[in-house]
Amino acid sequence: MEETVIIESPLPDNSWQLRTMLIGGLVGALVGVGAAFLLTKRAEQKGQPLAITPAKGVQLGVMLAGLLRSILSLGED
Repeated sequence: MEETVIIESPLPDNSWQLRTMLIGGLVGALVGVGAAFLLTKRAEQKGQPLAITPAKGVQLGVMLAGLLRSILSLGED
């Protein structure tokens, strides 16, 4: 006769959600700071102030939307 042992976790069931959001927030912040650093460094090397045109802003927004869409599709099989 087999006995089933149930081990209760000290963390609530939704702790993985909080952990995922915290890690995602940290990674997003680090990527954002890194991108800002690279942009300012490039502008400094060119000797020009940083200027992002509206067209470049829209292009960046579309690229980020595509990235988010790709991230969302990771969980699908």
